[in-house]
This record gives sequence, structure tokens and C-alpha cells, in this order.
Amino acid sequence: MCYMTLLSTTAEDDLALNNNGLVRFSSELPKIPEAKYLGFKNHWYIGSESGCSCGFRHLCTGSVELGFGEPEDWYPEEASDIEATRQVIAIIRNLVARGEFVDCIDAWAHGQETAEPLAGDLEINLAKINDASFRFFENHRFLFSNQA
Repeated sequence: MCYMTLLSTTAEDDLALNNNGLVRFSSELPKIPEAKYLGFKNHWYIGSESGCSCGFRHLCTGSVELGFGEPEDWYPEEASDIEATRQVIAIIRNLVARGEFVDCIDAWAHGQETAEPLAGDLEINLAKINDASFRFFENHRFLFSNQA
């Protein structure tokens, strides 16, 4: 069981060119049914240094009310998870700034045969959050924009 983060976009970019020790983009998606919720034609799996998507900042479904927020001393996070998440949102921010459409799904993969219903679709205005505050919300579809 682990997190799987999937991204779709209108961009034709080879996102694998951004791969490094902390972040890996692959056009080969893992076999999770939540992929059906992706809205755009180019699909990517976003893996972390662990191979799955667990090495990113996440909030589980029951904690989403906490929203976006920078790392806090009272809740220790791995520096590599913070940096990996920052790199992913910077790539997404770049795509959106160029006028591309981007969405993502963050799912808890546990061998499920059918997709869990999403807890919601969220419009994420990148003009209102900084990279250090970004984290994925389990079982939600993010649709990114940049409206000042």
C-alpha cells in the first residue's frame, strides 16, 4: 500500500526530462483505477525517490481541512520529501504559466479493483500558494490555474 500520484496535461513535453534522484516522471502509469479521473490527454505517473509517490508531502482524506501549509516544527517531515514536492509543483507551475492545462490525482493504492469515488475536485490557484506550502490531498483531483 502506498500513494500513487498521477498527472495529466495538455502539454506535449517529455516530463521525464525532469527526472532526478528525488522525482521521476513516467508515461507508464501504475495499474490503479483512479487514473480514469484524469482529464487531459497526456498522462504521467509521478514517483519519488522511494519508487512510489510516498516521498511527497500529502494530507490524507481526513486531514484535508488543514489545507496548504509550509512545514512546521511540530510535525517533522523529511527534507527530501519537502524538496521533491517543491520540484513537482515548480514543474506544474511552469506548465500552467505557459497556458497548459494540468490536473492530478493523489490516490492510496491498496490493490483496489475499482476506483474510489473522489472526495472532490479542487481548483488550485497557483498565484495564491507558494511552492513550500504545496502538498497533495489524498483522493482529490486538483485542477491547476494561475489567476492573479
